[in-house]
Amino acid sequence: MISIQHDDLHYFRFDGLPHNGVAQHAVFSRQGGVSSAPFNSLNMSMSVPDERDRVYANRRRVYGLFGRDTETVVHAHLVHGDTVARVTQADNGTWVEHVDGLITNQPGTVLSMNFADCTPIFLYDPRRHAIGLGHAGWRGTVVDLPGAMVRAMTEHFGSDPADLVAAVGPCIGPCCYEVGEVVISAVESAFDRPETLLRLPDAGHKRAHDNDHRFFDLPEANRRNLQNAGVKTVEMSGHCTACRTDLFFSHRAEKGKTGRFGTVFALL
Repeated sequence: MISIQHDDLHYFRFDGLPHNGVAQHAVFSRQGGVSSAPFNSLNMSMSVPDERDRVYANRRRVYGLFGRDTETVVHAHLVHGDTVARVTQADNGTWVEHVDGLITNQPGTVLSMNFADCTPIFLYDPRRHAIGLGHAGWRGTVVDLPGAMVRAMTEHFGSDPADLVAAVGPCIGPCCYEVGEVVISAVESAFDRPETLLRLPDAGHKRAHDNDHRFFDLPEANRRNLQNAGVKTVEMSGHCTACRTDLFFSHRAEKGKTGRFGTVFALL
């Protein structure tokens, strides 16, 4: 990813995704906002007990880079599932209920989602001029939210999965994502060769109950989901949110007392 500093805001762009007159995107760090600890400082979410005025001030800073505000972007009420909604300019300023994927092929539509360990999924179709933005925690990953996004773009826009360019954003990595039996069983049911996604604890994590725990490779699982759906080009962020709490919010590393960093994908 390309690191960009704009005044106080620090954000990232993927090399393979457009940032031009067709589409623009950004993954924002936690830096450059007005929220106080533990939401310091660019918290974008009202789902945590931050002050409303500060959250909306943060949103104005972020969306302002795209010439927008909260009332002129499409939001989603995330539920850790595989439901994908097609949206248009008419949905700008609304919160789409019970979805984890948004797709559009209508210029002027701006998609936005917030994260703190779950995986941001970006999809771009350069032939059909369509975009998608998704949210995949472990639940969304095992039910294949990325694949559902690809299928939705194929159904609604005629996208060929092989044409799509995908990016997997910053999320908690296998270095930090210790999981128990519930997640292990779900991964084993969802993936071929699940043992390659569920790492044994290393010497620094040895405990009496290690046989019941593994470290889940969430970004790689989502890369495989995209690959299995026919996407050939997938760019990985390389950032673990739990390792880099200086850059990103992490629900796991900060024990639930934290904010949410923002992502934006705009079709111009």
